[in-house]
Amino acid sequence: MEKVVIIGTGCAGLTAAIYSARANLNPLVLTGTMPGGLLTTTSTVENFPGFPEGVDGFQLMQHMQKQAERFGARVQFGTVESADLSGDHPKLVVDGKEIETQTLIIATGAGHRHLGLENEKKLENKGVTYCATCDGALPMFRDKPLVVVGGGDSACEEATYLTRFGSKVYLIHRRDELRASKIMAERAVNHDKIEMVWDTCSDRNTWCGRG
Repeated sequence: MEKVVIIGTGCAGLTAAIYSARANLNPLVLTGTMPGGLLTTTSTVENFPGFPEGVDGFQLMQHMQKQAERFGARVQFGTVESADLSGDHPKLVVDGKEIETQTLIIATGAGHRHLGLENEKKLENKGVTYCATCDGALPMFRDKPLVVVGGGDSACEEATYLTRFGSKVYLIHRRDELRASKIMAERAVNHDKIEMVWDTCSDRNTWCGRG
């Protein structure tokens, strides 16, 4: 039986691995389908403490993994197929193999919501990004017209943040009103550098206007 199993190898998962490994708990860290998490898809991370000049996202996650492994963490490529948390000890099925553990730490993070446009994947890190705070200050985005797609709190927050760098921010939403919280929506709609583009949607292949 394992003492500690950690699901996820992003910043949260590897931080948990470092702390538990230094406590001599010999944690087992499961990577999932994206070892290193979403930061591995970011070219330059400028808001992570300790890197005044910024750091490549993939390199940052490599360093964190090596730090965890230095103290005894074991990183295993594997996907959790099922989890039974009903008993005294969590039981996982990882790639067909059962693993029982005394403690389970879930750090699966989040995934990007893709538009499904033909060139979206091709243009990742070349103008298409999924993290305004990670990439918004990069030279390629400064003093340029920028686009944010969405209508929730995250979209409004990212659009407002990007006004610091872009010449103008277009906030595209598929409805005629935002579903964000009132305060976040008001900040976005009333910002003089944000232009709302209403009733616009994607069917994963083509864009369409409505209304």
